[in-house]
Amino acid sequence: MVLRSRLLAFFYRALAALMIVFGIARVSGLWTATPTWSSFTYYTVMSNVLCLVWMVLSAIVTVRDAQRDGWTGVSTPSARWAAAIMEAITVTMLIYLFVLVPSLFTQPGAYEPFTLTDNLVHIITPILVIVDWLLFVPKGRLRAYDPLLWALIPYAYLAFAFTYGALGGEFAPGVRYPYPFMNVEVNGLGDVILWIVGLTVALVGVGYVYYALDRLLARVGAPRPAVARA
Repeated sequence: MVLRSRLLAFFYRALAALMIVFGIARVSGLWTATPTWSSFTYYTVMSNVLCLVWMVLSAIVTVRDAQRDGWTGVSTPSARWAAAIMEAITVTMLIYLFVLVPSLFTQPGAYEPFTLTDNLVHIITPILVIVDWLLFVPKGRLRAYDPLLWALIPYAYLAFAFTYGALGGEFAPGVRYPYPFMNVEVNGLGDVILWIVGLTVALVGVGYVYYALDRLLARVGAPRPAVARA
């Protein structure tokens, strides 16, 4: 079940890429005289950059296929990679909504959630990528083990973040951990491990929801066999 219009897919992906650029520029201050380059060490911005690259690549592939096969049809660099990137940015949205925002409401500080900038990188980008997958990516090509592989993307970030902090890197002045649940000094190693295990279970579960939806949409969109007439 997918829209077979490369023209619509191209314009959607081009506009989505512009929206993602807008969010990245706002959160990192790229339009200011003193950009916050350290923002690119956070999973939120890294995952948005990943989505930007994917949207641009998808738009290019769409135009290439249209020039070769016409503007009617489906185009994606990879259905499995499209789902993997969708899961990676879903991690951004769910941790923001269910882990970071609740903690902000219970901790002192001047930061306010749900600003335009926060919404762009934590909510709008994920929605744009999910809608692209729903509308323009062919279904039925995922494997049963794919949701487990998708977890490698956030785990790669965890490895980077802990290594970067251990080597003296700072995500902000005096901040060695990008997110509160990763702070070993405050939470203790045991609690950090429990957080990671719990989040892993939850996110792999979300991955299998996507997998089940992929199977369902593939069955709904499959052509029905012709009925023989006497």
